[in-house]
Amino acid sequence: MVDELAQGSPLERVLEFIRVLEAGGGAAEIRPFLSEGFLLTEAPHLLAPEGSTRTLEGVLAGADQSRQVVEDQEFVVRRTTCEGGRVAVEADWSATLLMDLRYWDRGETIRARTSSVFEVKDGLIVSQDSYDCYFR
Repeated sequence: MVDELAQGSPLERVLEFIRVLEAGGGAAEIRPFLSEGFLLTEAPHLLAPEGSTRTLEGVLAGADQSRQVVEDQEFVVRRTTCEGGRVAVEADWSATLLMDLRYWDRGETIRARTSSVFEVKDGLIVSQDSYDCYFR
């Protein structure tokens, strides 16, 4: 039986996932979108100069932790492309900081231009490669 969340096109699934992230969704809220073998690969950026690779477990832990770091997240989707199960999304992201970070102070708005490539299979996101460019 197909979960009703898993219905819809890969593009619709990814955009719904982004809306859940934007609403501050933690592990419980994002888990239904992600496959058991989900892998997030982030290219190097200001907050992770070495880049990072996280499994489902790490992503879920980070989703809950993010509620202590940022609020009022906003994704302005600029462009999308979908071919089969591969979805590319270009977006402007912003959030208000709840703590001091290396280049920003608590209360400031942090901004990034982001591009992500998602792979969707059987209604679940199996991977995300993310390329974030933060503005200082």
